[in-house]
Amino acid sequence: MRRVCLTLPTNRACAPAIRAVAEEAAYGARRFGVEVRLLILDSSDAPVLAEHREVVAALPTVPGVVVHHLDEDEQRAFLREVIAGSGVAEPDRLLDLMLPNRVSYGACTNRAFLVAEALGCTSVHRRDSDSRYQYLDGEPVFPLHQELLTLGRRATEAAGLVSRSRLDPAYADRPVTLVGGSFVGEMSVDVEEIRRLDPAVYEDVVGLSIPGDYPEIWRRNLIAESFRGAGTAPYTGDRSTLMSVSPMRVDMCNIALDREVYGQVPLPPATDTIGSDYFLIHLVQDARLPGVLHNRHIVNFHTSERRSDAGFLAYQLRFAKFLLAGPHFATVYAALKEAGDSLLDAEGRVRASAVAGFVRDSADGTRVDRAENAGRLDALTRSYRTLGGRWAAAAGVLSSLREQLLDEARQDMAEFALLTEAWEALTRASRRHRHPDQLRASVKGNA
Repeated sequence: MRRVCLTLPTNRACAPAIRAVAEEAAYGARRFGVEVRLLILDSSDAPVLAEHREVVAALPTVPGVVVHHLDEDEQRAFLREVIAGSGVAEPDRLLDLMLPNRVSYGACTNRAFLVAEALGCTSVHRRDSDSRYQYLDGEPVFPLHQELLTLGRRATEAAGLVSRSRLDPAYADRPVTLVGGSFVGEMSVDVEEIRRLDPAVYEDVVGLSIPGDYPEIWRRNLIAESFRGAGTAPYTGDRSTLMSVSPMRVDMCNIALDREVYGQVPLPPATDTIGSDYFLIHLVQDARLPGVLHNRHIVNFHTSERRSDAGFLAYQLRFAKFLLAGPHFATVYAALKEAGDSLLDAEGRVRASAVAGFVRDSADGTRVDRAENAGRLDALTRSYRTLGGRWAAAAGVLSSLREQLLDEARQDMAEFALLTEAWEALTRASRRHRHPDQLRASVKGNA
C-alpha cells in the first residue's frame, strides 16, 4: 500500500489546525486507499505541547491513518540516531542545522523529510499552523485530493487527470514530482501596513526582493503580485494544470513533493529567514521536472502573536534576512537554470553534488557583493524610519545587527552546502531505521 506523510510543523498553539489536518488525512486514506502518516513536529512550549497532546489523544481512530506527534526531545533523539548511523563528519554541527534553537522554516521541513524516509513514505505533503481550508457546499476543500491524484505518476498519465496541460512534450516521460497550490486571505508577508501608510515606500521595500536587472515593467508587475498568493477569489471547482510550476504560484503551506526530490536535496536550514524553504520548488522547475498547479488554495491568516510588538519585530528580522539572502539564492538559481537537464543523472535523479557546488559558490565573497547587500539593508532601514512608530524602532534594531546580518547571509549558504553534501548519507541512514515501532511512543492511530 502506498504510504504518504502529511506533516504539520508548529511552534504555536494550533489545536484547530491539528484537528483539520487530521480530517484531511482521513479523507486521503478513505478516498485514495493510501496509508497516511500524519506527522506533527511540535516545538511548542510545555503548556501548549500538553494541550496538543490532549488534542491528538482525542482524535478518532481512522483506518489507514497513523498519527505521529513528536516534541523536540523526541525529534532530537531521532536525529541523533540517524546522524550517528550516517557516519557523517561534524555530527554535532549537523544536528544544530537540523534542529536549531531559532526558527527555521527549512529545518522543520527537513526533519519531516527524514522522518518520512524512516516511515517508508513516498511523498511529503506540508501544511502550516497559521492556515485553514476553504469550504464548498459545507465540505472542506483538501489539497491532498489533487496531490494524491497525480504526484509520482508519469506526466503522460497525469495529463489525463488534470484540467489542462502546458508541459513541454519533451518531458512527458518524467514523473510529476511536485503538486501545489497557493493561498487566499491575508498576505504571506507582513508588509500590508506599509502599503496603507505609504504606497511609495511599499514599492521601495517590496522592490528590494526583486533582482535589479529585471525590466521595469516586470518589476512593477511583480511588486503588485508579490506575497498576495491567489488573491481573494473563492474555490468553486477544480482547475489543475500539468506544467513547469513557478515558485511564484505555490505556497509552502500547500505543497507536496515526491521523495525523488527531497530524498536527494534538503531545504536551506537558514534561521529567522522567511522564504528559505522555497528552494526545492526552484530546483524542480530548473531541472525541468513536471509539476501540477491546482486551485485548492488554503486560507492564510496572521496569528495574534504575529500581530504583537514582539511578533512584529521578530517577523521584520526574518523579512530582512530574506532580502539579504536573495542575492545569494539568485546566483544559485541562475546556475540551476543554466544547468537545466544536466541537474539530473542518467536515471533521472537530481544530482545533489551539482546543487551543493552551486550553493557553495554562492557563499564565496566574490559572488555576492557585500557592499551591495549592505546597501539593500540600508535602504530597508531608511524606508522603515520614514514610516515612524514601530517601523522606526525595527529600523533601529536592524541597524544594530547590520554586520551580523550580512555575515549570516553568507554563512547560511555555506551551511546549506554542508547539509546538502551530507544529505544522501542522512536519508540512507533514515531508511535503515524505517520501522514504525521506532516512533511508537508518539503514535496514535490504526494502519
